[in-house]
Amino acid sequence: MASSMPPEAILEGAAKPSGSEQSVLEKHVAFFDRNHDGIVYPWETFEGFRAIGAGYLLSMTGAFLIHFALSSKTRPGKYPSPFFPIEVKNIHLAKHCSDSGVYDSDGRFVSLKFEEIFRKFARTHGNALTSGELMAMLKANREPQDYKGWIGSWTEWMTLYNLCKDNDGLLRKEIVKGVYDGSLFERMERDRKPHRK
Repeated sequence: MASSMPPEAILEGAAKPSGSEQSVLEKHVAFFDRNHDGIVYPWETFEGFRAIGAGYLLSMTGAFLIHFALSSKTRPGKYPSPFFPIEVKNIHLAKHCSDSGVYDSDGRFVSLKFEEIFRKFARTHGNALTSGELMAMLKANREPQDYKGWIGSWTEWMTLYNLCKDNDGLLRKEIVKGVYDGSLFERMERDRKPHRK
């Protein structure tokens, strides 16, 4: 069904006009590019997870799994690397199935899909998801026999839920939006810096 909304209401982080701007998905991943060279290595992902408050085990496991799963997809036509780098500019090539559809195939933010998450699944509170509502969303997004996609989505969302739920066990809409555009990671790191001193 065609939408009568203007394209800018549907897509954010549109295609890179001059090659200098990042898509929203690239911004999401760029937080983990700790040296800003356009390539994310597992040790940078580990450092990024630690910076936002993840424990050592989650940070190590997450870094390993993410790089093992995504590295070759973001490096088409290149030999596999024992360092499992992820090229930020090609992260859209690693987008998996059974997801929310909030990122399109070019890594742009689809605001209608984002709003749909809360319109369909946030039954208890209109601007937040409970753990049960989150599980219902994951189940609804599953594509048949896409086991890797199911695991990928479950891992991403449960990590987010466990790191960012509030004291009432709710995952707030503004938190989810911040994950999609990468701004949440920067904010979490800033908020943690006073605690580390």
